[in-house]
Amino acid sequence: MKVAVLMGGWSAEREVSLTSGAGIAAACRRLGHETIEIDMGRDVAAHLAAATPDVVFNALHGSPGEDGTVQGLLDLMGLRYTHSGLRTSSIAIDKVLTKAVLVPLGIRMPAGRVVASASLHRGDPLPRPYVLKPIDEGSSVGVAIVTDEANYGNPIAAHAEGPWRHFDRLLAEPFIAGRELTVAVLDEAEGPWALAVTELRPVKGFYDYDAKYTDGLTIHLCPAELPADVEAAALEMAARAHAALGCRGASRSDFRWDDSRGEDGLYLLEVNTQPGMTPLSLVPEQARFRGIDYDDLVARLLASAA
Repeated sequence: MKVAVLMGGWSAEREVSLTSGAGIAAACRRLGHETIEIDMGRDVAAHLAAATPDVVFNALHGSPGEDGTVQGLLDLMGLRYTHSGLRTSSIAIDKVLTKAVLVPLGIRMPAGRVVASASLHRGDPLPRPYVLKPIDEGSSVGVAIVTDEANYGNPIAAHAEGPWRHFDRLLAEPFIAGRELTVAVLDEAEGPWALAVTELRPVKGFYDYDAKYTDGLTIHLCPAELPADVEAAALEMAARAHAALGCRGASRSDFRWDDSRGEDGLYLLEVNTQPGMTPLSLVPEQARFRGIDYDDLVARLLASAA
């Protein structure tokens, strides 16, 4: 096939997308496909029209490649592409909409409320500790944990660095003590296949953007050492979330587990419809654990394109 690998763009996750795209393009060439790499700019439609690909491998992370915008463009152009479609992408990128879909189905997620960033300088929206995060960003971009010991002030000072200086609205959620877990899900003929549970142990701080993408800052335990019921619950919740949102190809569900509460302490935080494909990324790592090497994973995702 002729494959166009769409990567880069202008989101906060541009560099990660470029790394994912380079690895995917190399795998496509090893698989024998004619491969074109496109660093997405505002003229992306012209580049895609000139390339005339049989399929587009969407290696973008963040907006506009993960929020339905690019998916709508590719739909209008009549191009097949990997990963989730417009409707799923526009819902899953929005943490509030994701809760609206999944919580009524019995999938446990943290309670939360949307707050105006300016209101944070008058008082806390929740008892400390709590988490503030952008409503529609991934890779822990703009996440802040507000504690009594935080240097943000009490209330948060307007001049303190944090997501309140970059986003008009934020999602406030209770901080869940415990452990960071993640589950990759692939499509199979018989339904979503949750591959494994990985525990992520940052060397310091929490699992933020730098911890995710800097070698040596996070220890990956795959498979995680968990009680059988907690492992089964995480796998089941990730597969159900993938199906309920209508994800295609691959997704990754991120969890926090309060290990003092057993299975009742497991909370789904978000579902990523464009999970990373870098050397440090979790979907390729869990695929390897299941005997699927990187090239085979890329081939599977190409085969799932629609």
